Amino acid sequence: MSEQVHNRLAVVRAERKVTRQALADALGVHYQTIGYIERGQYNPSLDLALKAARHFGLPVEALFSLEPFQPLTDEVYGVPGRKQ
Repeated sequence: MSEQVHNRLAVVRAERKVTRQALADALGVHYQTIGYIERGQYNPSLDLALKAARHFGLPVEALFSLEPFQPLTDEVYGVPGRKQ
C-alpha cells in the first residue's frame, strides 16, 4: 500500500478562488478527482501533482508532502512557546 500524500490543495484553491471544476478542467481530470485528492482519499500521480503546482505557480512541495503540513498560522505566526 502506498504512503498517504498530504496536500494543501483545498487551502490554495480557496485562497485563489478557484473552484474544483475550474481546477479539474485546467488539469484535465474530473472534478471529483480534485475532491478525492483534497480529502486524502487518492494520491495524485507525479504528473498531476506537477501540473497542479504549475497551475498555481508554486513549487510542488508547497502543495504536496509525505509529512503532514503544520497549520499555516503556525508557519506564519509561529507557535507560542516555541523559539523560531
